[in-house]
Amino acid sequence: MHRLAAFLGLLLGSPFLLAEDDPARLFASKPCATCHHPDQPRLGPSLQAIAARYADQPDAAAALTQRIRQGGQGNWGPIPMPPQPVSEAESRLLAEWILKQR
Repeated sequence: MHRLAAFLGLLLGSPFLLAEDDPARLFASKPCATCHHPDQPRLGPSLQAIAARYADQPDAAAALTQRIRQGGQGNWGPIPMPPQPVSEAESRLLAEWILKQR
């Protein structure tokens, strides 16, 4: 089933269909990668820094899912993060993946 979804994703050009098997590919296909890097800060914090900040929060995945979709400002400095063009499911998948980047 997963291979069929990946194959259809390749045919249709949909990163979401591939995301179940490769959230890193979903991340790279979205604007997130413009400002965030796995282990070094860019315009925004590194994925490792985000994972470390949320590590002890019981609702981390839900909070990060919301932050990805709604954006924010002032949590990591003066540069705002705009709301990201992702679905709820994509945002949740990205949040869970980011939290594993420690």
